[in-house]
Amino acid sequence: MIIDTHCHLDDERFQEDFDAVLARAKEAGVGKFIIPGADPETLPRAIELAESFEEIFFAVGVHPYDKEKFDLEYLRENIKHSKCVAVGECGLDYYRLPESMEEKELEKQQQKEIFIKQIELANEYKKPLIVHIREASLDSKNILKEYAKVGGVLHCYNANEGLLELAERGFYFGIGGVLTFKNAKKLVNVYPKIPKDKLLIETDAPYLTPHPYRGKRNEPAYCRLVLEKMAALSGVDENELENTIFKNTQSLFKGIIGDNN
Repeated sequence: MIIDTHCHLDDERFQEDFDAVLARAKEAGVGKFIIPGADPETLPRAIELAESFEEIFFAVGVHPYDKEKFDLEYLRENIKHSKCVAVGECGLDYYRLPESMEEKELEKQQQKEIFIKQIELANEYKKPLIVHIREASLDSKNILKEYAKVGGVLHCYNANEGLLELAERGFYFGIGGVLTFKNAKKLVNVYPKIPKDKLLIETDAPYLTPHPYRGKRNEPAYCRLVLEKMAALSGVDENELENTIFKNTQSLFKGIIGDNN
């Protein structure tokens, strides 16, 4: 079974055909799903789905773009839910920084402070982290090395080789549709260097749709396309790799997701 470890099923783009999306996923061998917490305003929908569907789980967290909505007590209240399996997605994103140096440094500092608070929450409740990193690899790595006492997954791994050393600290690497992009040469080159026992699979649906469906809404069923590309690059049997990734997911999330379909 494939577990989509990062899919925004709480996104409004799935509301009209949600049951069909799940059906297509299961037909493709994707049996379970983790909805990351990115925006506190959508968390109630994620919890509702997790309570309605046995195969859906969620995480609590705030994306760096939504830092103004950060409410530690709100996250603390919901992390105790039986279907909450992680903290995130949290992290650093320097892609859209202000132009002035003063504002740029202030933005970075604010992102770091909220990231550290979420790491400390994960430490407190012994939950793995779902980490978002964009153009902030060095700062992210240094913060994780200093503060994280738990492991986690580097969501949508950005192919920075320096981050590979985090594998020794219990971090996994989420591989998604970007691996299938024709211009993803950097990730294709770095991918073989990732230890196979640290690989996870994800879609980031509805974003980052894999080839040949780029430009359309992404969905968990497309994990199968990602797995096919991973197996080809790894030079291993697809079923063997699927089994390895399933065990990796179980290891990271400490069996909370369960061993059966």
